[in-house]
Amino acid sequence: MKQILVIVVSPRGKDSASRSVTNALATRLTDLYPSANLIRRDLAVEHLPHLDETTLRAISTRDEAEAERLKVAARQSDELTNELLESDLLVIATPMWNFGIPSILKAWIDLVVRPGRTFLYTDGGVVGLAKNKKAILVLASGGVFTEGPWRPWDFVEPYLRQILGFIGITDVQTVRVEGMNIPLLAPNATQKANKIVEELAL
Repeated sequence: MKQILVIVVSPRGKDSASRSVTNALATRLTDLYPSANLIRRDLAVEHLPHLDETTLRAISTRDEAEAERLKVAARQSDELTNELLESDLLVIATPMWNFGIPSILKAWIDLVVRPGRTFLYTDGGVVGLAKNKKAILVLASGGVFTEGPWRPWDFVEPYLRQILGFIGITDVQTVRVEGMNIPLLAPNATQKANKIVEELAL
């Protein structure tokens, strides 16, 4: 393992369950792979831009002359995409907001899911170019979405697995921090998640 990319999303700082569990995961990864370069992207601090017309054209054009003219607009996307492609393991730690992912995580996804860089259109369909990587999702939620009546409302894990698979990352493990808004579950939610972290196949 040469490089590990950790994406954290929650703006709650030290009060964030997803950050707390991810810190435990990062510690275990560092112990297992002391020589690996661990990159941490804090999207709550960086405030990545959502796609505008110029950036969208810059990262999607197939015209070499236009790509050269717009290369400044594509610079941040290039940096983030290279970072992902050079990593062996991707960790995404995010809360669930209104049954989906925060828009700042979607902004990162939109900047790295790029034709010709992380996926390719072919006559046989789409081919993911970010292959031979693993991913771990650390997902925090106020309710319980792995079972019971709220399970169909989970648009976080299915979407993240689908978009990662689209770019070629199919080896995905999930750590859930569930029930953070349920009094009977909240006190032990982080502890249970940390136990899962200890048992992950890394």
